[in-house]
Amino acid sequence: MDKSKKNRNRARIKRVFRVRKKLHGSAERPRLSVSKTNCHIYAQLIDDDNSVTLAGFGTLSKTSTVKRKSKETAREIGKQIAELAMKRNINSVIFDRGRYKFHGIVAELANGAREAGLQF
Repeated sequence: MDKSKKNRNRARIKRVFRVRKKLHGSAERPRLSVSKTNCHIYAQLIDDDNSVTLAGFGTLSKTSTVKRKSKETAREIGKQIAELAMKRNINSVIFDRGRYKFHGIVAELANGAREAGLQF
């Protein structure tokens, strides 16, 4: 790997930890973590105290009706993850945008989760 790729990867990792060092999820208020690739988007509810993923949903999930990443898809993923949270009696979460800006698809996922009743 050449030096520019290593530096770019280091900068990405720094961005992630700069955001995540201020966030800590618990069983009562888990962390809603968002990750995405070029084609797909995923969301997870994570309890950092016990290092457990409570629920997860994405475009590759078996019960997902949408298969490609878009703003509409992100809104649906947000609604689905909120439904999974409500089934576990979780009303409030901490939103973890990871290394992504709160803009576009990430913002649509958050808005979909808020519409379905999650508070953050």
